[in-house]
Amino acid sequence: MNIKDFLHKESSSGIILIIVTFLALILQNSPLSTLYNSFLETPLKIQVGNLEIAKPLLLWINDGLMAIFFFLVGLEVKREVIEGHLSSLSKVTLPIIAAIGGMIVPALVFLSLNGSDAIAKDGWAIPTATDIAFALGILSLVGKRVPLSLKVFLMALAIIDDLGAIIIIALFYTAKLSILSISIASIALLGLFILNRMGISKRSPYIILGIILWVSVLKSGVHATLAGVALAFLIPLKSKDESGKEFSMAKEMEKELHMVVTFFILPLFAFANAGVSLKGLSIESLFTPVPLGIALGLFVGKQLGVFGFSFLAIKLKIAKLPDDSTWLQLYGVAILTGIGFTMSLFIDSLAYDDPTIYNSADKLAILVGTFLSASIGFIVLKLATKGKQ
Repeated sequence: MNIKDFLHKESSSGIILIIVTFLALILQNSPLSTLYNSFLETPLKIQVGNLEIAKPLLLWINDGLMAIFFFLVGLEVKREVIEGHLSSLSKVTLPIIAAIGGMIVPALVFLSLNGSDAIAKDGWAIPTATDIAFALGILSLVGKRVPLSLKVFLMALAIIDDLGAIIIIALFYTAKLSILSISIASIALLGLFILNRMGISKRSPYIILGIILWVSVLKSGVHATLAGVALAFLIPLKSKDESGKEFSMAKEMEKELHMVVTFFILPLFAFANAGVSLKGLSIESLFTPVPLGIALGLFVGKQLGVFGFSFLAIKLKIAKLPDDSTWLQLYGVAILTGIGFTMSLFIDSLAYDDPTIYNSADKLAILVGTFLSASIGFIVLKLATKGKQ
């Protein structure tokens, strides 16, 4: 297989994430840990007049590059809602119900262990997330024996799950707000809306206002990644160029960003955030309330929520089982939704802004829950599709 073929395989993104995760773990737990941490703490500053943004590299990755990831998510959500898998009630009913279950049950599992701790309970959203790239990558490893309808179901569910994560970040992980910055962000959003309604087909005005939006949101107390989502929703899905020919700016940008996000931004984010120091950690530390709540939320809560809510919806005839699939196959996909990985690590960084608060046991729990969900889900799907061509 050549590099070009590898990059176009659905499983390649998952393979790369696994490689960079192990690399980060090795570096953090080797004599090179100082070099690894120095790399992440490299100070970077941009200053224009009195406006200054000074952050270590880790925060530029988490606040800056991840805004581009959420911009891509926003473009995907918009396209799917208008003309894709989320465009009709019949298509979206089962994924919506499954996604709701996949957020409620893991949160309840986590809170059942941590609800009485004022600091720990802030992490309730960590096990509610699904890493869409990783989950689809594992599903693709099963091969063509998996019905297309199940791949569509998982993709739609993960997109709704991402939308839920965006709402959660906006509502629960927002710091004290700056009225001035919020006002500037609102003006930028109004400008983007006007550009959209006027049918402006040049990218540069959207990019300029998008940068202003990101900077103002960054300074506002609202998490900066939400600027990426807001910008995406205001990029035209249908436009006309100067010659009157129709094209889609949103689809073009989505296509162009897909490879960058999949093979650069997400791996870099994983490399920067998955470097868990195992020093001082023990098996017992994973059984303390926060790590246990995260791991059980991902591995147990996600599958129970997704499969349980799906089962009820289908039995009550609110929705139907995906075409050509079985209950065991649906259960296997439900297990895969416990692959939180990059999304869970991201929410973890928001919930516990002091990375030493749980001595990295929280991040290790995300990796454990993800590994269990990926491996057991893969095994169940292999058994469920055994003998199929």
